[in-house]
This record gives sequence, C-alpha cells and structure tokens, in this order.
Amino acid sequence: MAYTIAFSGKGGTGKTTLAGLTVRYLMEKTGKPILAVDADSNYCLNLALGVECHATIGGIRESSLQSVRSGAQRPGGLSTGELFDYEVQRSIVEAKGFDLLVMGRPEGPGCYCAANNVIRKYTDKLSQDYAFVVIDAEAGMEHLSRRTENNVDIMFTITDATVKALETAKRISALMDELGLKISERHVIINRVKGTDGNELKKEAELRGLSVCGFLPEDDSISAIDLSGRPVFDISSGAEIIASFYSILDNKLKY
Repeated sequence: MAYTIAFSGKGGTGKTTLAGLTVRYLMEKTGKPILAVDADSNYCLNLALGVECHATIGGIRESSLQSVRSGAQRPGGLSTGELFDYEVQRSIVEAKGFDLLVMGRPEGPGCYCAANNVIRKYTDKLSQDYAFVVIDAEAGMEHLSRRTENNVDIMFTITDATVKALETAKRISALMDELGLKISERHVIINRVKGTDGNELKKEAELRGLSVCGFLPEDDSISAIDLSGRPVFDISSGAEIIASFYSILDNKLKY
C-alpha cells in the first residue's frame, strides 16, 4: 500500500504549490512511482505540475449519468460500471515521474458527495500500484466531512502567517478528531513567514493544541511561477523555499 501524504487548509495558503513540490521532492529523492490526486473541485494541481488535464472524475460521472438517462448504447457491450472504470483509467494523466488523477466538478449544483466517493474509491484502488500518493485536498473543511483523506500517513495543514489562519487549522484538527479519520500524523506548516514572526505564531499554535513542524519564508520564486503560470519544477533548486520545505519533508516523511 502506498505511503499517503495529504494537504489541507483554506484557499490561498499555498497548499497546491506545496503538494506539487512534494511530488517534485519524491521524484528527486526516491525515483519511485507517485500518484498525485487533486481532490479539489476547483482543480489547479495539474498547473502546478505542468501537465494538461483532459478529463475529471466529476465530468466522467456526469457524462455517465447522462448516457444512462438517454439510453445510449454502450460500446463493446460494456456495463455502465465497466465503462465508467475504463473512462476513469483513461483520465489518469501519465507524466514523467508521476501520474495525476483529478476530481473536478461534482455531478450537480452544490453536491460533492458522489464525486468524493468515487475519487476515494479509485485512490484506494490505484494506491496499490504506487509507492506514494500525494493528495491536494478541498480548500477548507468540507472534504474532511466526506472522508476523502481517510487512511492518510501524514496530513499537513497549511496556514498563512496569521492567528486567524491558526484558528482555521484548529477547527480542521477538531473535525478530524470528531470524524475519527485514520491519519497517523498531522502537522501544521506556517507559510509566508517574515523575519522572526514564526516564533510568536508557534506559541499561538501550541496554545490551540497544534503541532507546528516548520515555517516557510516569503519567496519571490513562488510569485514568479504563479505570475507566469509555470510549474513547480521551474523553481531553482537554490531557492529558499526549496531548502526550507525539503528540510521539513526530510524530517517528517517516514517511508
């Protein structure tokens, strides 16, 4: 079974970039097969990884439902389930060093349950073929209530350098406890820290019962790739963000 690393947190904290950098780290350090999973309906992990997404789980499920409703003939005599499995397998983006599975939008307005159930099923199924699974989760806490991140080896909750963000991380942690999610380790990474602000923020986090495993600095390298739409692989290996984040992963990942 794959070693599973997940990223949670509210939108705009940099979790997608860090999930992408984790894929890069694992490629460089291990050379073993990696499955990246974008479990966010507003998917962006493919952009961080520099690959095109040609199909999503949500889109495939919608097409499958429409086909059933219309009574359209299925190719090759396949059952609806078999055809769906086939389309999901085809949707996996195969890149150099990793594969990518994308949830995409759900099947109806405001309803994420079925799409989450499907991506959980296929993440569990596909993880047998990979050494690592890296999950970029839905922003905020909604994905947790649907157990997308059940059976995770390590969960990183990403915050920005504010007390308000730490309050969000505290609520996410409380929800993990409430749902009894199977997460072996959970840690907070505080992003975009300036100067010595991290020391005070760590104290605030500990008062909220949070385990802070590290800080990441403001780095123009991230702004540059975001502005130009380039992938995380274009960040210089000498960038401060690479040294800081790789140090955290060196200390925390156990594989």
